[in-house]
Amino acid sequence: MNFQWTSFLYAIIAFGILYYLLNKYAFGPLFGIMEKRRQLILQQMESAEQNRKELEKHLEEQKQVLQEARKEAYEMIEQAKRTGARQAEEIVQAAREEASRLREEALRDIENEKNKALAALKAQVGGLSVLIASKIIEKQIDEKSHQELIDHYLQEVGNRS
Repeated sequence: MNFQWTSFLYAIIAFGILYYLLNKYAFGPLFGIMEKRRQLILQQMESAEQNRKELEKHLEEQKQVLQEARKEAYEMIEQAKRTGARQAEEIVQAAREEASRLREEALRDIENEKNKALAALKAQVGGLSVLIASKIIEKQIDEKSHQELIDHYLQEVGNRS
């Protein structure tokens, strides 16, 4: 194999010219397009990272709002329970007061009726006493007749009651 310097030199010169032309007209624009694509990808990655951070921030805010809403709902429920318990206690207290008032009123009515009955009984006993006394005066009786008369009037009083 023979090595020919002239062919080798032409090949190197042709390669250099080809490299120069490719670098100027093909690799330059191709690398420019690739650099623009790289920059676009970097911008999209930065934008995606920024969006992710914003989403995390919004998610945290939503969690806080949800937690506050739950807290408010719990407070409302507790307030409703307290109000219900207080109202139930007020109703029970009012019922107790009404029952006490009705009982006192009934006791007063019973006492009044008792007093009326005693007054009526006293009036009857007084009337009977006068009647017995008048009968005794009208008729002088012995002790046996007197006892019979008292028994008779006591039976009569018992029958009237």
